[in-house]
Amino acid sequence: MVAKGVSVKFKSYEETIPRVLDIIKFDLELAKQQTIILKPSVQPEGTITKLGLVEAVLKYCLAKKQSPARVFIAEGSDGASTEDMFEAAGYTRLAENYPVSFIDLNTAAVEHTQNGEFLKFESIAYPIALKEAYIISLPAPCEHPELEYAGALANMIGAFPAKHYAGWFSQTKNKLREHPLKYAIHDILKVKMPDATIIDASDKGVLFVGNPLEMDKQAAKLYKGDWKNVQHLRLLEESAVYHQKRAEQRAREKELQSLMPNTLS
Repeated sequence: MVAKGVSVKFKSYEETIPRVLDIIKFDLELAKQQTIILKPSVQPEGTITKLGLVEAVLKYCLAKKQSPARVFIAEGSDGASTEDMFEAAGYTRLAENYPVSFIDLNTAAVEHTQNGEFLKFESIAYPIALKEAYIISLPAPCEHPELEYAGALANMIGAFPAKHYAGWFSQTKNKLREHPLKYAIHDILKVKMPDATIIDASDKGVLFVGNPLEMDKQAAKLYKGDWKNVQHLRLLEESAVYHQKRAEQRAREKELQSLMPNTLS
């Protein structure tokens, strides 16, 4: 895949998706994968990835993957039954025509992960199914009351299982809101970043395809004018720069330590 990605004028899912994915040679990337997970947004407040996009991407993945590889559609709805949301969005009917399975991330088996780069969470219960899979984030981008803009990266909030993050007698993931949501996005992406995204801004006449962070920066311009107006994108960028500088500093310190014995001899 190209390093950052591309934006392409939208005509229809059936025409635009295979054309742009062929242009960026996405088939070569899919051929390397054993497990491919499409991660749409299927949330009760109305951010639902259109069935047409999911079906077009699914058809492409099934056509281009190696024969043993499997394709799944996965989501963890916040405040509603994921199964019911899949049904309402029309996704479950895809299984009648394609060899695809569904994963409810709210009830999936998890692995508790710690990371020194987490800002608010001591550990995160992360779905095992996602850990080794190739994840394609398929958001329904929009302005968002808590996040300013929700796109490819905010879509991964669905990877927090309600089984571990919902309140008592509730399906809503209340524990994510003990701090501003930007921290939940930052920390779960430190467990695993989605590998690619297709951002469906067809309401504005365009699709964004490629690196999730870079494509979010581009798509955010359509909704908030500047990606720096979006707290979680700014936080992720600042965190990446900080940790890169820390890594460079540690490398310099290690190099100096290796030179010390020669200097003293």
